[in-house]
Amino acid sequence: MVETRKHKRQTFWHNHSLSIVSILVLTLWIVMYSFSDPATHMGAFYGNAIADWSGSVVIILGTKFFLEAGSAESNPVKKHLKNPIVNFLWCHSLLIFLFLTGVGWAVLYFHMKSESRWGQVVGNIVSEWLQMAGLVFFTKRLLEKGSEESK
Repeated sequence: MVETRKHKRQTFWHNHSLSIVSILVLTLWIVMYSFSDPATHMGAFYGNAIADWSGSVVIILGTKFFLEAGSAESNPVKKHLKNPIVNFLWCHSLLIFLFLTGVGWAVLYFHMKSESRWGQVVGNIVSEWLQMAGLVFFTKRLLEKGSEESK
C-alpha cells in the first residue's frame, strides 16, 4: 500500500516564521533596552542582545535575498548575467550589502559618544557586522573538517 501525503498549502507564516520571530525578538530587546538602565547587568545584556540579534536577522534575510559566490553561507549562484559588472555585483551582493551597511553603522558610531547609551549598542553592531562579513568572506576559501558548510 502506497501512502499518499497530503500537500498542505504553505502559508505566509510557514514560509517566513524564522524571519518574523527573529525580528520580534530583536524588537523585544530594543524595547527592553529603551526602558532599562544600561549601567546594570540586565541593561548591558539587552544592549548586547540587540547587536547579536540584529546580526541574526541580517544573516537570515541576507542569505535569503543576496548571494556570495563561493561561500557556503550563501545560496549558490545559478545563472550569470551578461554584463560583467552587474554580474559581479550580483554574485557578491551579500558581501557588498554587509560592507555598505557596515560602513553606515561605522559612520554613525564615529559620530556618537562611544560611552553613551546607544553608542555602546552601535559599537557592538559595528563589531557584529565586521564578524559577519569576515565569516562570509572566510567561508569562500577556508574549510573546517566536520562542518556541514565545509562539505
